[in-house]
Amino acid sequence: MTHESDVHTISPELPAMFDGMKLAAVATVLYVLVRCLNLKSPTAPPDLTYQDTALNRFLLKSCPQLTKEYIPPLLWGKSGHLQTALYGKLGRVSSPHPSGVRKYLPMQDGATATFDLFEPQGDHRTGDDITMVICPGIGNHSEKHYIRTFVDHAQKDGYRCAVLNHLGALPNIELTSPRMFTYGCTWEFAAMVGYIKRTYPQTQLMVVGFSLGGNIVCKFLGENMMNQERVLCCVSVCQGYSALRAQETFLQWDQFRRFYNFLMADNMKKIILSHRHSLFGGSPVKVKDLDLCRLYTATSLMQIDDNIMRKFHGHSSLKEYYEKESCVHYIHNVNVPLLLVNSADDPLVHDSLLNIPRTLGAKKPNVIFSLTLHGGHLGFFEGAVLFPQPLTWMDKVIVSYANAMCQWEKQKPPCQSGQLSPSSCAEEKA
Repeated sequence: MTHESDVHTISPELPAMFDGMKLAAVATVLYVLVRCLNLKSPTAPPDLTYQDTALNRFLLKSCPQLTKEYIPPLLWGKSGHLQTALYGKLGRVSSPHPSGVRKYLPMQDGATATFDLFEPQGDHRTGDDITMVICPGIGNHSEKHYIRTFVDHAQKDGYRCAVLNHLGALPNIELTSPRMFTYGCTWEFAAMVGYIKRTYPQTQLMVVGFSLGGNIVCKFLGENMMNQERVLCCVSVCQGYSALRAQETFLQWDQFRRFYNFLMADNMKKIILSHRHSLFGGSPVKVKDLDLCRLYTATSLMQIDDNIMRKFHGHSSLKEYYEKESCVHYIHNVNVPLLLVNSADDPLVHDSLLNIPRTLGAKKPNVIFSLTLHGGHLGFFEGAVLFPQPLTWMDKVIVSYANAMCQWEKQKPPCQSGQLSPSSCAEEKA
């Protein structure tokens, strides 16, 4: 009887215990989701660093995206990893297909630069001829979805767009010399800009760079002051500014940067190996085999840069390669209006690297540094709850900033436009 009584008293407690375990498991899963998706993070306007000048006040007033809250999709948009993953996998949703013409430019070393030219879909609101010269991210080109989405948006606002195809990035275009794009080589971008200036002598330029492309365009403008002629402004999005400082952070597991490093290295391997004959065909057999062996076993971008990429321009060491090809040594020479955009939850750009644009924004009157709380790496998706909109905050802010710059140029006095000589300006003021 005692045994039966024990059974009857214990058995009702078992379902309750299991229910408690289920509740605990559900609570744990919900807690992990809230933490991983960063759901408790607030939305906020971008954190801006700039000097209080008439131009900057006008730009911030005319470009509402820089002063209003950036609101990502509620369920997943506050995770920098998911924003980055969606950009990396899909690029954009419902991406359009703008129609362009591919141009081929022979280079002095035998290489052939290519870019795609997209004419505007209507007149610009100022009536002026404006061309956006665009440099995509690492291993990217004009056929990438995020580039197509941005180009289509810019075309509709009256901008001609020229998009550089990084040397070796297009799978159906063979290399014509043993060289491909590198972290900071500006030769192909300079050739594209030169073509635009010659072909459209009345056009003014808006320079736009994404990620690695941001490094290239800022270096291009800063390494030779003549490169800033006929340039209205420059916008750089999600670049890291200094490869030398970034290399250490890419070996850390913080924010899974080591994992992203591996993925990007794997993509670079595929691009290099697709041009194996052009890049290594003329090399001695031993050199070719050694380089390929090191390439196959590389698990980081630094290993690929040290064994392959730096040699395209004859750099003696990885440190020299990163020093010479980083825009951090040139960007202070850029005097045209410059908008630098980064995201605080970008898993590829360590927070320590953001001191570079922050310092620039505080010291140089032509610079605005905009740091969003969310957005990941080139994500910046917007949407209500789950599904993102085709146009991102990034697309809108670049075109809005460009429109504001065009309006400023149109309405400001000729003296500030640089259209009169100093003596004429003095006479006009008198």
